[in-house]
Amino acid sequence: MNKTTPVILIGLLMLTLTSSATAKVNRTDLIKAADIKESGKYVRTRFLEIMKRPFDADGKKKALIIGDSHAQDFLNGVLENGYLQDYQISTRYIPVRCQISLNDDNQKYIKAKDKEFCAQADSLQQAKEQIAEADLIILVANWKEWAAKQLPETISNLGLTSTQKLFVIGRKSFGKISIRKYLRLPDEQLAQLRNKTDEQQLKIDDIMSKSLSNSVFINHHQLVCGTSNECPIFTSDLKLISFDGGHLTKDGTAYIGKVLFENSPLGNL
Repeated sequence: MNKTTPVILIGLLMLTLTSSATAKVNRTDLIKAADIKESGKYVRTRFLEIMKRPFDADGKKKALIIGDSHAQDFLNGVLENGYLQDYQISTRYIPVRCQISLNDDNQKYIKAKDKEFCAQADSLQQAKEQIAEADLIILVANWKEWAAKQLPETISNLGLTSTQKLFVIGRKSFGKISIRKYLRLPDEQLAQLRNKTDEQQLKIDDIMSKSLSNSVFINHHQLVCGTSNECPIFTSDLKLISFDGGHLTKDGTAYIGKVLFENSPLGNL
């Protein structure tokens, strides 16, 4: 045995221990993420804590994030990475059943069983006064096709000034998540896993990308998943991105937030 052999053996042992520790951490995270109740609580909590919070006249810029549970994911991505620190942030919750829309005929697209619910929910109409105060408005939703088609008119009806900045974040879908399956797979396979998104994903993205400028529309799917209809299930360091296919884990929000801000005009904020 030469003098370098012990060093090599020690290095190999450390690498093995590191890999084992990483694998163990990943599976612990998977089990934790399988708790839909706790994961859902993480998605909602911080968004609801600042919902409809009035802006202070303290000289700090004002950011208003509007949308459904996908907007909650977006806010978590902002906070996990420390973005928008120069802004005071408020939120408005518009349920996915009601959609982000400000048009005369939007009611005909809402299902009959949801009309009463949506009549009681927040809306862009109700939020217009606070929107007028904001320096930055970010619309984020699990967009339905009809609301996506109406976006140019919706944005026009907001009456934004030339000094206000608007971003529209596209929808996301990570397909069917199977925690039990992932627990049985080795790390190498987890790193390669990709899921097909729901069939509407690319169609709605196409509608939005054709009707909105690149300075406004942030194509969530394209930035994270590329141009195919498949998306990664794990980050490069084997952290689960989504716990149910539509909403993000804590690790997922940190990862997605960084992707969006480092590869789009959001990074200029």
